[in-house]
Amino acid sequence: MAATLCWRIMQFLTDFADQAVILPATLALMLTLMATAWRRGALCWGLVVASTLGLMLALKLAAHAFPAFFGPWDLRSPSGHVAAAAILYGGLAVLLLERRALALLVAGGVALLIAATRLLLRYHNLPEVVVGGVVGLAGVVVLLRLTPPVPRTVSRFALAMTVLVVVGLMHGERLGAERAIQHTAQRLVRLL
Repeated sequence: MAATLCWRIMQFLTDFADQAVILPATLALMLTLMATAWRRGALCWGLVVASTLGLMLALKLAAHAFPAFFGPWDLRSPSGHVAAAAILYGGLAVLLLERRALALLVAGGVALLIAATRLLLRYHNLPEVVVGGVVGLAGVVVLLRLTPPVPRTVSRFALAMTVLVVVGLMHGERLGAERAIQHTAQRLVRLL
């Protein structure tokens, strides 16, 4: 009974980083930034988040397609959940916090929490969550460097509420991207 409760709590927490939550929240935040006419913020957000998630996709495809290369590091599938959580929630902190450097602490804390859930649920091993964390935190660092402070004309409340509403609506949904990534990697190997 206690093990089932623990598993449910871990699953509840890890679902905050599923692509079914991350992708719509990211898009909604970018659209909100565009609606406020802060084009540079929207552009930075979109490019950095897309690059971070794209890098994770490339790493996952490569790990599935070339297991002999990644095998010595015990990387079968780097954790997209950890990277996605770090860039979404840490990136949101970049936009919301006056002391923007604290966003790295937020991103690191969220990455650690999601990494722990992925390990406890046995979805990933330590090297896989570390790679996800490094990629996600690197994305937050790039966002910090490229994104200017949020102008006073942009409502931080609106940005936070956008993410909160989308996360609330989508939490518990699962995209199941891993199977599609494995299938795509197999097709890439056949083409090569």
